[in-house]
Amino acid sequence: MELRQLRYFVAIAEYGTFSKAAAKVHIAQSALSHQLAQLEEELGAALFLRSRRGATLTEAGALFHVHALSILRQVADAQASVSSMLSAPSGRVIFGLPHSVSHALALPIIAAVRLELPLVNLELTEELTGNLSQQLQAGALHLSILFDDGHMDEFLYECLVSERMSLIDQPSSAPGRIRTSVSFREALSQPLILPAQPHGVRPIIENAALKAGLPPPNVVADISSISILRNSLLAGLGQTILPVMPLKAELEEGLLRSVPIRSPALTRTVALCHARHIPLSTAAQAVSVVARRVMKELCQKKIWTDATFIGVKSGDAFSSDFKTRAHNAE
Repeated sequence: MELRQLRYFVAIAEYGTFSKAAAKVHIAQSALSHQLAQLEEELGAALFLRSRRGATLTEAGALFHVHALSILRQVADAQASVSSMLSAPSGRVIFGLPHSVSHALALPIIAAVRLELPLVNLELTEELTGNLSQQLQAGALHLSILFDDGHMDEFLYECLVSERMSLIDQPSSAPGRIRTSVSFREALSQPLILPAQPHGVRPIIENAALKAGLPPPNVVADISSISILRNSLLAGLGQTILPVMPLKAELEEGLLRSVPIRSPALTRTVALCHARHIPLSTAAQAVSVVARRVMKELCQKKIWTDATFIGVKSGDAFSSDFKTRAHNAE
């Protein structure tokens, strides 16, 4: 199996026809078909379904596509890392952010990387946490923010921020009633709109309820979109349990209100992660250092509301080079 065969395969998958893929990779269509045939023979499976309309991935092809992209990305990372040894970090870094932290982190990280790492091409992708976890493990992402739910052993990670969670609803849901806090039991009993399992805060809330010996949350709607969740809350369709940052604008305008949860207090831990089995490129290590410092500054300056920087490493988290860079940056 050769790298060029992987590139040809990925091009066919991307463009959907052999003619367009051949033009993209600058070889004759017959040569492209021959290389693909050799690849399929080696794998023992058909990778595409051919038709008059073009080529679509088979089930085996879709599985192989994930691995091909990861391999090609690692080759590009290796080349960029070697080139960066004698110069500033450079190359592409794909960084995943969950919907519920992008409001706090996206713009500050973009601005910091642009200023400090001008040769790095940072690509931010916003996704559900369950999807981010799968993409990180498959090698489609270099780095990702995930929430520590006690099941992150497949990653190298650093727990950086603890966020307090609150019960959030419309002020009109209890007119004239001002509460400074609400018990976890009471919060769980409210008509709640939460992300579907295994995304976002849902596993954190359910695990905390189980640990405290409390009933599971009274979920009236599974909504794994911050924008739809926001509109649902504004329409009075229910309440939610979240940190305040995703809904900060509505809370400041008085359209929504938040009440901290007590007995026990409910928090989520924000972690910076990468796959165990894929080395970080020099550029990705540099971005991770910048991201860590940005998160620390946002917490210390109270820009990230209800968040505390904790900076706890998970054993062998990240590389020794990362740790050295992080220490020097601070």
